[in-house]
Amino acid sequence: MAIQPKSTREHIISLYGHIKGLKKSQYHMHEGIHELGGKIDKIYWVLLATVGAVAFQLIDKLLF
Repeated sequence: MAIQPKSTREHIISLYGHIKGLKKSQYHMHEGIHELGGKIDKIYWVLLATVGAVAFQLIDKLLF
């Protein structure tokens, strides 16, 4: 069972600990999102290049 703070000072200190922990977890989440964003960008460019190549082949078939 959690220990209840006895004074306002103890309550503020316990809240500060929770907020400090939250900020740390947000930093790691922010870092993970940026890494994921880089991977998604690579997949996007591969798909875009593939669609472009297929489009050029279809245009080549239709024109010649």
